[in-house]
Amino acid sequence: MQIREGHLRDPRTIELLEVHAAGMLASSPAESCHFLDLSGLETPDISFWTVWNGEELLGMGALKQIDSGHGEIKSMRTAEAHLGKGVGAAMLDHIVATAQARGYKRLSLETGSTPAFEPALRLYAGRGFEPCGAFADYPADDPFSRFMTLAL
Repeated sequence: MQIREGHLRDPRTIELLEVHAAGMLASSPAESCHFLDLSGLETPDISFWTVWNGEELLGMGALKQIDSGHGEIKSMRTAEAHLGKGVGAAMLDHIVATAQARGYKRLSLETGSTPAFEPALRLYAGRGFEPCGAFADYPADDPFSRFMTLAL
C-alpha cells in the first residue's frame, strides 16, 4: 500500500467519491449527510490522500483544518473490493500522524449513526477516538450524526 497526496482529478478517485456520496445518501437523510464533493475537497484548508496498490485505487481520506490546533477527518472511504484489508486503518494512521506533525491538539470527525457506519465507528474507537459533542458548524441535535474526537 502506498499513500499519495492528491489525485483528486483522477477518474478512479472521482468514481470512489461518487460511491462515497451514494453510500452516505443511502444510509442517512440528505440533510444529515456532510460529505464533501470534489470542489469541497479542493479548498486550501483540506489535504487529500489516496491509497494505492500499483495503479489500483484502494481508498482515500482527507484532513480539514478547523483552526490552528484542531483538524477534522473527512472523506474516509475504502473501495468495496478492499474492505477489511487494513486500507482504512492505514489512512487513519496517516491522517493522525499528519495532524500530530502539524501540531494539532485535537482531531475530530463526524460520521453516521446507522448500522452501516458500525465498521467505521469500531475503527475510530480502536484508534482511541471517543464520543464528543458537535463541533465546528455541525448541528448538535441530528440523530443521524455521531461525533468523535482524539486528543493528540
